[in-house]
Amino acid sequence: MKIVIVGIGYVGLANAILFSKNNENEVVLLDIDENKIQSINNHKSPIKDKLIEKFFVQNISKLHATSNIKEAYFNADFAVIATPTDYDEQLNFFDTRSIENVLKDIKNINSKINVIIKSTVPIGYTKTIKQKFNMSNIVFSPEFLREGSALYDSLYPSRIIIGDKSVLGKTIGDLFLKNIEKKNVDIFYMDSDEAESVKLFSNTYLAMRVGFFNEVDSYARKHNLNSADIIKGISADDRIGKYYNNPSFGYGGYCLPKDTKQLLANFYNIPNSLIKAIVETNEIRKKFITQLILEKKPNILGIYRLIMKQNSDNFRNSVIIDIIKYL
Repeated sequence: MKIVIVGIGYVGLANAILFSKNNENEVVLLDIDENKIQSINNHKSPIKDKLIEKFFVQNISKLHATSNIKEAYFNADFAVIATPTDYDEQLNFFDTRSIENVLKDIKNINSKINVIIKSTVPIGYTKTIKQKFNMSNIVFSPEFLREGSALYDSLYPSRIIIGDKSVLGKTIGDLFLKNIEKKNVDIFYMDSDEAESVKLFSNTYLAMRVGFFNEVDSYARKHNLNSADIIKGISADDRIGKYYNNPSFGYGGYCLPKDTKQLLANFYNIPNSLIKAIVETNEIRKKFITQLILEKKPNILGIYRLIMKQNSDNFRNSVIIDIIKYL
């Protein structure tokens, strides 16, 4: 079986390794970045992820990367789209042109390929794009990978969501179940709109937790309270839990900022206050941290790393960059 992975980011590379572990699969990575292509073909990881780096050290990689679309799509059975869908502040929506460009190529070169969209998209996008390209063989299946542990999360997923209830959806579900390491993982089949909703609401909930505990910390700081003790006491309740409860400058990185804004855009004609507040509280936290720094009247200010979180080499949408701008 030939599987093409479009996009050599942490999502694409993690999925490529997942499928390449099965000797029955031929996996080809397709990208426009020649540096990443060269790195893959020289058996080196182009991204920072301990398990991915270990894979390249311990294995003679079966992965092949190319920028040649005809070579990649020739005789392919599946194409996994993992291209960027950045949030466009002007459009107030995800920029999905990278997905559409891939679909144009597939339709022109090998329209029989079954397409799996892993890129995050607006709610309702998959149905619209299937109609636009007159392609019924497109399925949205969201990823829930953490940057820095993407391969682990691919091998041991919390759940698998397939945005299709047809035979094709079942085939794609079986494809993932056959290649993951985790046993007895929950798999849910649903309509594409619902699968897209699962992705955006999941990340927005995580952003909400970040915002909540940041506001706990802000309150504690203003009243000279020990926020760590307060948070320990709150999190000891099993209904609340001890995850995503570490105060920070705010949530940043590639997923949470854009996904919360996209969900808010999808709410354009629906009454809401919580979703809007989740987006707003992140900006409030950045300004609060900035004010704490300015109150100390520093003559020299040092910044320790620009990355968006620990175990990452990515500083896209890093909160500290916004704080630097405010300063």
